[in-house]
Amino acid sequence: MERFEELARRLSAVGAVKRDLGRTLPQDCPAGSAAVLTALDREGEMRMSRLAELLAVDTSVTSRHVAHVADRGWIEKSPDPADGRSRILRLTPAGRRKLAQLSERYTRALAAHLADWSDDEVDRLNAMLARLRDSFGDCRTAPRPPDAGGPAEPTTRTPA
Repeated sequence: MERFEELARRLSAVGAVKRDLGRTLPQDCPAGSAAVLTALDREGEMRMSRLAELLAVDTSVTSRHVAHVADRGWIEKSPDPADGRSRILRLTPAGRRKLAQLSERYTRALAAHLADWSDDEVDRLNAMLARLRDSFGDCRTAPRPPDAGGPAEPTTRTPA
């Protein structure tokens, strides 16, 4: 059990790393906005409800992020042909350019912080993080185990 307690401490420290890397983002594109652009780039066009599910945040939070990126022309919202009340979100060319800039900044920051790591160490970390993620499956919608306490049904998280 000790090794898992140590792992829990190490994983909580990852939050500090993420916050530090988040500071590399420009002021006009906070982390939530970057997450919207990234999700649309990876998954393609989608409804707001699907985006909220992918981001694992409440629809009202997603709506604020979507408004922010739409106001800047990084995404477009068009009527859903299947349901005129819904909107389909898609990345614009300006959004793709912004995402490329964000990716470059983030990658440069990682490279600077890990400059003393070997390529093999970075590759091993990538493999272990991928394996860790795979071990949890799709934790955005998975029910909590009964012995975990709290509700057994899926919950929606909001950013800290």
